[in-house]
Amino acid sequence: MSHPYDRLSPDLILDAVESAGFEVNGSLLPLNSYENRVLQIGLEEQAPIIAKFYRPDRWSDEAILEDHAYSLELVAQEIPVVPPLLDNRQQSLFAFQGFRFALYPRQGGRSPNLEDPDHLEWIGRFLGRIHAVGASRPFVHRETLSVDSLGWQSLAWLRQSGMLPLETANAYLSLCEDLLTRIDGIFSSHHFNQLRLHGDCHPGNILWTDQGPHFVDMDDCRNGPAIQDFWMLLSGDRQEMTLQLSELIEGYRLFHDFDTRELALIEPLRTLRLIHYSTWLARRWDDPAFPKAFPWFNTGAYWQEQIAILVQQKELLDQPALMLF
Repeated sequence: MSHPYDRLSPDLILDAVESAGFEVNGSLLPLNSYENRVLQIGLEEQAPIIAKFYRPDRWSDEAILEDHAYSLELVAQEIPVVPPLLDNRQQSLFAFQGFRFALYPRQGGRSPNLEDPDHLEWIGRFLGRIHAVGASRPFVHRETLSVDSLGWQSLAWLRQSGMLPLETANAYLSLCEDLLTRIDGIFSSHHFNQLRLHGDCHPGNILWTDQGPHFVDMDDCRNGPAIQDFWMLLSGDRQEMTLQLSELIEGYRLFHDFDTRELALIEPLRTLRLIHYSTWLARRWDDPAFPKAFPWFNTGAYWQEQIAILVQQKELLDQPALMLF
């Protein structure tokens, strides 16, 4: 079966970028992105730029523009986020032959050293500044993080998809139902403040230079609790995560308050991401790029491993929340 991205040929990509007012030199380099198609585009007598071609039918124009506006709002506050480029009409979202795309300046960097307390505090300071802006008003067209959107809807899609192997389907689905019921209880036990988030703040979306961190890929920005932008930066055992989180929050609190009740959401959010990630792979399996990039997915071994990981998550949900030093 054909896929919409099958039409996204090199010639179409270069013609699209030229239609936005840039003179290309014919070179392009695909970058590591699967939800959208992201490429480095060479320009005549200018530094290369980055083109992001949005997956058809994923976001509305309004949701994409809200993502762009948030990035530009942060940059106006001198917060190091990579914003979309604007044309001479101040437009950031372009269309060409059925594809929507945006263009970005190329900004390199290396992975942050999350074992360095100074790096963690530095990242925390910028997250505090990002959230101080994000708390000023909510997104209108972007999603709001919820157990339903990440968990129950994912599970309902998987149940109907036929993607689960018969030998593991019942065990996986029943385990997820149990976990989501428990997570529903945790989320409903408190009223957590909602603010505009980066939404997908993992180490791969933070690039480090001698000037410090800058944040990339706001494609999953949404409303939600602040802890969503912290927990993916934590790794190791409980003591190591406590130390990392304490450094992050120390920097964060210089610019924005942090509600310590949100610490109880770390393992629920990790569990939701695990369930949502498996569903995301299943939903995208008709995209030819996915079987090539994730050949280990959709095997009996994959689902058995997911069951084992989720059993561990079930145990972690019973443990006390992390505490700050």
